[in-house]
Amino acid sequence: MNNSENILKRLDELNISYEIVKHTAAFTMEDLDRLGLNANNEICKNLFLRDYKGKRHMLVVLCGDKQADLVKIRGEIDSSRLSFASDERLLKYLDVKKGSVSALGVINDSSGEVEVYFDEDLKKCNRLGFHPNDNTATVYLSFGDAVRYIESTGRKVCFIKV
Repeated sequence: MNNSENILKRLDELNISYEIVKHTAAFTMEDLDRLGLNANNEICKNLFLRDYKGKRHMLVVLCGDKQADLVKIRGEIDSSRLSFASDERLLKYLDVKKGSVSALGVINDSSGEVEVYFDEDLKKCNRLGFHPNDNTATVYLSFGDAVRYIESTGRKVCFIKV
């Protein structure tokens, strides 16, 4: 079973209703906009970050139209200097490649090391869109179900203001 299938299986096991849309590969938010998939700004921006020493790994989820202010995020999560994690770390912790990072990918972090942070503004969204660890599809589900899915992997979703 591949990453996408594992995610969809978990959603089904949790009785979470979702819509999946297949599309050409979308590596960036701009790609999604060009495909017309983000008309309601529901697709989330997912940032996989690490602290200065590489001891902490964080998945920060923002509204797709927000700019990632790493200094502000650093203050919100009480961390040392932040940077984007390498391709090797993406594979190690989330088993994904750049362009396919998603909050749904925490299912692959069996060691439970990845911290999950949602921007407070996501609470205002009725529906959120995420790649199912594959950038040729987008899964749409409710905000509450997204949080429930992540918590089902043993993580707590922490909220920050970005």
